[in-house]
Parts: sequence; structure tokens; C-alpha cells
Amino acid sequence: MLVLITYDVNTQTPLGRKRLRQVAKQCVNYGQRVQNSVFECVLDVAKCREVQHKLEQIIDKDTDSLRFYYLGNNYKNKVEHIGIKDSFNVEGTLIV
Repeated sequence: MLVLITYDVNTQTPLGRKRLRQVAKQCVNYGQRVQNSVFECVLDVAKCREVQHKLEQIIDKDTDSLRFYYLGNNYKNKVEHIGIKDSFNVEGTLIV
């Protein structure tokens, strides 16, 4: 299923900036960055729980936020892209 992971990490402190880097680093392991704090990830249920658990361990729930949008397996009809960055096949080969 396609899961859109978005986050907002408070970066007003050095610890906040560190959390931001850690969250981004984890998200890169599971999907493709499509905007600064937005990742498209094709995950099964187990991987989705895994990344959610890892991210919850990083963020400060009093100042940061995570959002998971579950677009399912028929996501191709639900995603429309307009603008500068080309769309890509999230299930395709990432390295050529």
C-alpha cells in the first residue's frame, strides 16, 4: 500500500534540528522524498508499523507531529502531480 508520511519537527533548538535529521534519515530508508517533509512509501502492514514505531521514538510529542496517510493499493488514481518535479513510479527501480 502507498503511505504518505509527513512530519513537522520544531527546529528552534539544537535537539529539534537533530530530531529533524533523524526523522528524515529514517523516512529515506522506507520511501522517496517528494517534498521537504513529505515521503511516499510503498509498505506492507509490518513495515508501516516498524517505521511508525521508529519515528515515534525520535519525535517529541509535545512539540513535533507525524501524519500517516494510507492511500492503499489503488493509489495511482488518487495521486495527481502538477508542477516542477517529475512524477516517478514509487514501485520502480530507484537506482539505475
